[in-house]
Amino acid sequence: MDMIEPDPSLYRVPYMTNEYLGMPYRQLGNSGLRVSNIGLGTYKFGFPETGDNSRVGEKDAYKILDAAAELGVTFWDTANRYNEGSGNSERILGRWFKANPRERRNIVLATKIFGGMDGRTPNHGGASRGNILDSVDACLSRLQVDTIDLLYFHRIDTLTPIEESLTTIEDLVSRGIVRYFAISGATVSQLRMYQAGEQQLSPRCRVVAVQNQYDIINGENTDWAGAYQYAADHGISFIGFFPLARGLLTDRYLSPDRCGAGDRLVDEGTLQEDLSPRVTSILKRLAGLAQEWGMELSQLTLSYMLSLPGMGPVIPGCSSVAQLTSNARAGTIQLEPGQIVKIQTALEAPQSSEERN
Repeated sequence: MDMIEPDPSLYRVPYMTNEYLGMPYRQLGNSGLRVSNIGLGTYKFGFPETGDNSRVGEKDAYKILDAAAELGVTFWDTANRYNEGSGNSERILGRWFKANPRERRNIVLATKIFGGMDGRTPNHGGASRGNILDSVDACLSRLQVDTIDLLYFHRIDTLTPIEESLTTIEDLVSRGIVRYFAISGATVSQLRMYQAGEQQLSPRCRVVAVQNQYDIINGENTDWAGAYQYAADHGISFIGFFPLARGLLTDRYLSPDRCGAGDRLVDEGTLQEDLSPRVTSILKRLAGLAQEWGMELSQLTLSYMLSLPGMGPVIPGCSSVAQLTSNARAGTIQLEPGQIVKIQTALEAPQSSEERN
């Protein structure tokens, strides 16, 4: 990349800081990398007109990215496979970085590789040396950057020897192409296997984070049960995707009769299943607390997740600047111990007879 001239307004900056633009940061696992409390999930970004199944087009995505940079929401999460394996989420980010080169140093950029991309042979997927190297090169091209701050394996390859996968990551880190490594969709046994592998090989390929599904109503996805506690016990940041349960933990679904086409759970046909009587009663209790404390339900949800021991940043997606702004505020909320207890009680309380009726 071309050298960027220094900005005189930045000549006098603190030696160290724990926040940026008012957004608190937290360390990622046992690494030196620090990330914003609230990140930005970009799985919705793409080119809907192409049929890639994205929900946020280029123009609106740029507005969200501009606002994220202004609000200190600087941990951006994407993947090569998002939106039908099109790579379009990465392309949106790449075009934004090209237009905003000064912001690259401010953004912690995470992407994921594993699933088939750029071809259909068996060698176009997985965590083999060849696919890792080819996939990373393609990601860099789409993202229009020289370095990936955090590279995930999107899934765990059970066929490729772990030594092959990890030594390839070690090579990429040594070359400065990848800075930190993480995995997604991992079980406890797989986390344990990766930690054993990194101890034998090199600290450069150690796992600093695991990204699994998690929300405060449903907890972990049962396929990966126990990974959150394992991560907390072993210095690995746990990053929960779908922290708002695909929109369920927002004010949007407090009145489901007002939902219709355009609402994600309606469009995906899961609203009736997801909005069970138990979930409805929990949402009402949480919403009551949020109203009492001057928050939105989503803000209560995200701030509570951030209070959990061992929890890393949260990375909700959004489809508008208004949603992003609301999420960003959640990252600055420090819940009092009494509030945390009330939230825990609301989550655990059985459904009352009045609620059942």
